[in-house]
Amino acid sequence: MPTKKKAPIATKAPVVERIGLSNLSPAPGSHRDRKRIGRGPGSGHGKTSGKGHKGSKARTGHGGPGGGKPHFEGGQMPLTRRLPKRGFTPPFRVENQVVALEDLTRVPAGTEITHVSLAAAGLIEGNKGPAKLLANGELTQAVTVRGIKLSAGAREKIVAAGGKVEGEEKEKGSREKGKGPAQKGKGTEATEA
Repeated sequence: MPTKKKAPIATKAPVVERIGLSNLSPAPGSHRDRKRIGRGPGSGHGKTSGKGHKGSKARTGHGGPGGGKPHFEGGQMPLTRRLPKRGFTPPFRVENQVVALEDLTRVPAGTEITHVSLAAAGLIEGNKGPAKLLANGELTQAVTVRGIKLSAGAREKIVAAGGKVEGEEKEKGSREKGKGPAQKGKGTEATEA
C-alpha cells in the first residue's frame, strides 16, 4: 500500500525576548545565598555564630581565618621584622622611556624628532615620562632632534649622519663642568689682606 507523505510541520521561530531590568537573572549556580549567622538555633548558625566556645579564635581580631592580624605569628618575630631593610625609594624618581636610534626609521622622513612625534609613531607613551635616545643601531638618515635627552654616543651618531641636535633636555641633577655653585676660596674675588 502506498504510504502518504507527511506534510512538513511548520516550526515557529523561537521568540527572542529583549533583555531588560524586568527579566535579568544570574546564571544558574553562580549566586549563593550568604551565610546569615546569629539568627537563632533553627538556622544552625545561631548563638556562637559558628565560632564555638571561647578561645582566641572566638574573639574579634584574632589571627585565624576571618580575623585581622595577617602578620601575627603567634608571638614569634614576624617575617617583616626579621628581614633587614636597606635604602629607600626616591619619591620623585624620573624613569626615561628608552628609544634606540634604529627605531627612528618609524618616524616619517623629514619630521623633527620631538616627544610628540615619538609618541605619534608609537615609540613612547605620550604621558608617561621623558624620552631618551640611546646609540643602539645605526642611523640611516639625517634627523633633527629637539627637546629630547640623548646619550653622548647617540649625539655623535646623529651629527655624523648629518643631523642636528637642538634644545636638548638636560638630565635632572646633572651639571656641566665648571657651571656648579662657586666654592669657597676658589673664586676670582680678591682675598682680604
